[in-house]
Amino acid sequence: MLIRKLVGFVMTIAIFAAALVIGRMLWVHYMNDPWTRDGRVRADVVNVAPDVSGAVVQMPLHDNQFVMKGDLLLEIDPSHYQIAVEQAQANVAARAAELRMRRADAARRADMDALVVSKEARENSMQTASTAEAQLQQANAALDAAKLNLERTKVFSPVDGYVTNLNVYRGDYATAGTAKLAIVDSHSFWVYGYFEETKLPHVKIGDKAHIRLMSGGELTGHVESISRGIYDRDNPQSRELLADVNPTFNWVRLAQRVPVRVKIDDVPEGVLLAAGTTCTVVIGAM
Repeated sequence: MLIRKLVGFVMTIAIFAAALVIGRMLWVHYMNDPWTRDGRVRADVVNVAPDVSGAVVQMPLHDNQFVMKGDLLLEIDPSHYQIAVEQAQANVAARAAELRMRRADAARRADMDALVVSKEARENSMQTASTAEAQLQQANAALDAAKLNLERTKVFSPVDGYVTNLNVYRGDYATAGTAKLAIVDSHSFWVYGYFEETKLPHVKIGDKAHIRLMSGGELTGHVESISRGIYDRDNPQSRELLADVNPTFNWVRLAQRVPVRVKIDDVPEGVLLAAGTTCTVVIGAM
């Protein structure tokens, strides 16, 4: 009976000690080990804007479509720009004809005797020919600009990626410099892990990172960089550019979260990445 009680007491002590050890390990892991559930998948989003204005006459896209670099995204009505090219070509022809006439006139005056044509008249004719040559160069530059505008009526994809939130249709009016659609660069996905400042001493650039997507799937990567600043909400600048210090202070202070950029090394087949989705990021050995 005594032995049985002794064994029971020892087992109770052992279980209690094991619980303390496990609890301590979990506490250290939670407080100090570099991991966070506050991770976000990010990607470069290219806002595509046309260089010229006009009505959209061709839109060979649908929402969430994958496009390759160089694929046609949309075409703007080229009619006005084609007319501008023809006008510029006509202006070039007129300036070229005028230049030929001015050069011929200057050459004819240069061959005349000084008693017939004064030195001033010769210099004026040469100057007029030079001016005509400059005007021809200006007309050629205007023609190049008109041709470029005509080429820019077709907008091509600058990257490989996915057209997202498409909200432009045939017949819409596009304004130069105003973004009409967005493309998520398929080669630019990375992860932002927001780590508590108490865990940053354990995070080093180049450390191995393990990423668990909330949507399912695991990725591997490494720490690419650590942010060097976040917004201080308690110390915004006043209108006089002086510090506006909050007169109140909360005794319980939460650790601030600092963004850590993680480069994705490999994406397993079948894993879908979408910018803005959440994940868990663990730095170091698993």
